[in-house]
Amino acid sequence: MEARELDWVWELDVWIIVTGMLCAMAAALLGNFLVLRKLSLLGDAISHAVLPGLAAAFFISGSRNSLPMFLGAVLVGILTAYLTEWVRGVGKVDEGASMGVVFTSLFALGLVMIVRAADSVDLDPGCVLYGAIEMTPLDTLRLFSVEIPQAAVVLGIVLAINAAFVLVFFKELKISSFDPASATSLGINATLMHYLLMTLVAVTAVASFESVGNILVVAMFVVPPAAAYMLTDRLALMIGLSLAVASASAAIGHVGAVVVPSWFGYRSTTTAGMMAATAGGLFLLAATLGPRHGVLVRFIRQRCLAWRILADDVLALLYRMEERAATPSPGRGELKAVLLCDPLSLAVVLRRLRWRQQIIATNHGFALTPQGQTRAQNLVRSHRLWEEYLISHAGLEQDRIHDKAERFEHFTDPGLRERLDEETDSPRIDPHGSPIPQERQEP
Repeated sequence: MEARELDWVWELDVWIIVTGMLCAMAAALLGNFLVLRKLSLLGDAISHAVLPGLAAAFFISGSRNSLPMFLGAVLVGILTAYLTEWVRGVGKVDEGASMGVVFTSLFALGLVMIVRAADSVDLDPGCVLYGAIEMTPLDTLRLFSVEIPQAAVVLGIVLAINAAFVLVFFKELKISSFDPASATSLGINATLMHYLLMTLVAVTAVASFESVGNILVVAMFVVPPAAAYMLTDRLALMIGLSLAVASASAAIGHVGAVVVPSWFGYRSTTTAGMMAATAGGLFLLAATLGPRHGVLVRFIRQRCLAWRILADDVLALLYRMEERAATPSPGRGELKAVLLCDPLSLAVVLRRLRWRQQIIATNHGFALTPQGQTRAQNLVRSHRLWEEYLISHAGLEQDRIHDKAERFEHFTDPGLRERLDEETDSPRIDPHGSPIPQERQEP
């Protein structure tokens, strides 16, 4: 298709965005359950495998009438889901292998049939793959005295059907997605839910072909739900976020298709492709900055935890050295050698401890302040109580208790220390013969 001019035409562009949003939301709504069931590629498989259904419908009907093409594609889409399960069961292979066998075979057959049909009629394989969403406002229906694109009507109906399915069977879909065995024990037919879901996936994919093509619908089955999964662990919220991501991808994608190419001296690019690319960009943002599973957020959280543990280790080491009356005070180099930490982490931790007034710098190194002494004493008390507990109650050997107590001490609060003290009959020395200090009230 030739690139359109940069001028914004509300009568066309708004309907293009609406059509893209309807398609994206219809696909994303079902895609949440594909992602949870680890069947993300099944949407891709069905979307590709329906091509022979389109071609067969044309050969049988002799026309490109929407209804025969739609029915033919849906039937093959449902057949794909059944064949995938059959190959997996009979061949004893995983879901990915069975999908690969079925959809590649049907897709290849469909391409051959479409190319053969294209010799006698304008049946463009590229239109099936990429769609023609830019042309959807030109094919309209009159509803309530308003001209509405036919694709928007069809996709709106599909979205309504998908939404009704999810609302009515939300509990069944939720249980069967996370634990099919439990669903069966509760009287829920997990197999029926699977095939109903696959049927609607096929219907959604076929309904999207003519307007947005294969690329966009496949992207929307997977990318918005995957992005939402990076943001939350609650299914209802995940569905809502996936719809928001899908809608934003469609709107931003169309605007980007018109505006961004002009920055590089071009007029525009394909809207469906840009919508899919925008969805990918939003996924990258969610995967990087998501509060639950974001890579950057998780890295920062892990780094802060590592620094907090290192700060505790510094305080405990200074306490033990003062307990042994070791002189002079340990310096930065000695702390680094004993704690086996990198220079940057040690510098950050020492600065933080000085800012919190838990250590002070001396002529030779570092020493505890009264606040640091309190914190360090309670840490050492936690460590030695854990060692006593692991010997007396867990039955561990003495040479195996230090590392475990080293981990537990960082997550022991005053209440747990009190229980450990009671369980071990308030010991005064630990299994290594070191005194167990008294509890001190931290500010």
